[in-house]
Amino acid sequence: MWESDSELVGGRDYGNGVLGSSKHGVKNDGFELRGQSWYVATDIPSDFLVQIGDVSFHLHKYPLLSRSGKMNRIIYESHNADLNKIAFDDLPGGPEAFELAAKFCYGIAVDLTAANISGLRCGAEYLEMTEDLEEGNLIFKTEAFLSYVVLSSWRDSIIVLKSCEKLSPWAENLQIVRRCSESIAWKACANPKGIKWAYTGKPPKVSSPKWNEMKDSSPSRGQQVPPDWWFEDVSILRIDHFVRVITAIKVKGMRFELIGASIMQYATKWLPGLIKEGMGTGMGDEGSNSSNGSSGSSSWKGGLHMVVAGAKDDPPTVQAKDQRMIIESLISIIPPQKDSVSCSFLLRLLRMANMLKVAPALVTELEKRVGMQFEQAALADLLIPSYNKSETLYDVDLVQRLLEHFLVQEQTDSSSPSRQPFPEKHLYEGTQRGNGSNAKMRVARLVDSYLTEVSRDRNLSLTKFQVLAEALPESARTCDDGLYRAIDSYLKAHPTLSEHERKRLCRVMDCQKLSIDACMHAAQNERLPLRIVVQVLFSEQVKINNAIANNTLKEAGESQYQPVISNRKTLLEGTPQSFQEGWTAAKKDINTLKFELESMKAKYLELQNDMENLQRQFDKTSKQKQTSAWTSGWKKLSKLTKMTNIETHDIGSQLPTAADQTRKTPRRWRNSIS
Repeated sequence: MWESDSELVGGRDYGNGVLGSSKHGVKNDGFELRGQSWYVATDIPSDFLVQIGDVSFHLHKYPLLSRSGKMNRIIYESHNADLNKIAFDDLPGGPEAFELAAKFCYGIAVDLTAANISGLRCGAEYLEMTEDLEEGNLIFKTEAFLSYVVLSSWRDSIIVLKSCEKLSPWAENLQIVRRCSESIAWKACANPKGIKWAYTGKPPKVSSPKWNEMKDSSPSRGQQVPPDWWFEDVSILRIDHFVRVITAIKVKGMRFELIGASIMQYATKWLPGLIKEGMGTGMGDEGSNSSNGSSGSSSWKGGLHMVVAGAKDDPPTVQAKDQRMIIESLISIIPPQKDSVSCSFLLRLLRMANMLKVAPALVTELEKRVGMQFEQAALADLLIPSYNKSETLYDVDLVQRLLEHFLVQEQTDSSSPSRQPFPEKHLYEGTQRGNGSNAKMRVARLVDSYLTEVSRDRNLSLTKFQVLAEALPESARTCDDGLYRAIDSYLKAHPTLSEHERKRLCRVMDCQKLSIDACMHAAQNERLPLRIVVQVLFSEQVKINNAIANNTLKEAGESQYQPVISNRKTLLEGTPQSFQEGWTAAKKDINTLKFELESMKAKYLELQNDMENLQRQFDKTSKQKQTSAWTSGWKKLSKLTKMTNIETHDIGSQLPTAADQTRKTPRRWRNSIS
């Protein structure tokens, strides 16, 4: 057991740990124990019996009545001056505290230590040993020892606070718990460079002894004190006192990372089921040893596994109630800042909270905390069994809620205005946007892996699978290989799905985001609908065409693209023969589809020409129907007029005119006369 920092040497006053009374009416040589009874070693026979539980104290009235106001009042109220027996079953501190108080009444020197001071102080208050009866009574002296000796020492404060666990509510009412918590908080927040007192520090990894068997570990001059030097000493406290200390440390301004680390260490010590099998041996040993050191909890080692093995409707055991109280208290004191504790710790705490049926409000608060840092989660921590009456093996609804909390937090962070100066605002927003997208991508990979694991459960409904797969935005996934793997696993475990249900399941996947390996696997996957296989083949052909087009456009960069071609060749060579045969068949199907597409284009052009010819004929017929009889008659008349003019012109050209005849006739006459 830790001893007080002040040496306990016989003959000193109360300030150094020894109490003595100079006034006592009965000369004695001390107390002696006979079986379950204490006797005063004196020649005067005892005339007063005090019963404390199973222990009897054969004492004298006068020394007790001169110091204890409670005994005076009991005898006065009994109206029996010859009363010679009193029972105190509810005395705080029990027979040990009353033994010290009785010795003080007889003037026997009493050694005060950090282990017995709290019980003696509460016992003195119970017996009403005040200054009204005698100056320098027990209340005054124990209070002085607490104030001047205990509260100035780190280890004495820890020991006194630990000893207060059996003294409720007296230790609370007398402010012993509050004062010790404040003293511990002040010293924990002190600068590690100025620490001169002894502390326990981190326990060895092999097997750590109990808290009251640990040796002193005072810092040497050249040794640097770590910032977590106080974790181990504080972790021995009961949960309500630990909460008081952590609350006081928060008020003093301790860094939230250190507070979170101390909470995690406390949880690993007092909740053995929180640590998985195969994780660090040091933390597992801490949990088992600490549980053995707690009162009435020697069977805590593996206690949580015993709770899990029992039926769900069984009444909770004492260990389960204690652990539920620890979990609820730890949830309430976790710092609100992000990354104050790890996401893995929060998920393991959430698993135990669901198993032990912690208050729903605290479970919801814990789920929100997990959602704040959901991108840090691991798949093994997400596989939380369903402890309620759900048919599924794993709690898929819980993961759905965690994902919703994560998306709400991401939206809140992206929409919240930045308080930084204007020049730095755009840089901050760009960094925040990049971090948000990276977090969503990590969460998308995590969700795909989770879906692959839970898809093997035959009781998992298609709706739950689809809702969880579609919860994230499309931008969160740059590659859908993980989602395709989950879909294929679900189809394997659910072979009785209809064609409509399989199509509905495959809608959550984007075929254009599949890699070459996934496309090769999907091309020969008989579980996929035929339409999805065609989409996969078409998207792969589009990718190949785009790659070929890019290579032809960049002739100057042939050397840069040569490694890609070699990698493609090595990829095909490294694939199994079945995949290569499937890829060859897929290429044939693609060529067939291309030929059919070309023929359809030709047929379309022919139909388009026929349509144009029919349109022309229709236009002609419609114009003929629109012309009237008058217009046709006028056209005929115009034609006849033109023909008449032409004929007249031709006749006129053949016959001479009258003027020409007039001129020619005299000429012939003259010739004839001559």
